[in-house]
Amino acid sequence: MHKALVACRAGVGSSLMLKIKTEQVIKENGFPIQIEHSSLDAVPSFDGDLLITLADVAQELETQGLKQTIIGINNIVDKVEIESKLSGFLNN
Repeated sequence: MHKALVACRAGVGSSLMLKIKTEQVIKENGFPIQIEHSSLDAVPSFDGDLLITLADVAQELETQGLKQTIIGINNIVDKVEIESKLSGFLNN
């Protein structure tokens, strides 16, 4: 089972919507991923293997040398994009 953190800067609006859509995709596809949700403040202490966030935030996080795989989502309500990127993660 993979452990993922869905996060944005404040951890309120956009990441909450992304969390809901990501959970729907996980359930619909039976992906072995457990989701947590928070602001970016939780990233340094997060011990999972996947960070899911907005595309612009993902670009910033990629420069920080984090051990987690980072997925940046362009359209937080596009379940096809979310499914494609999660599938890519799981197939690597």
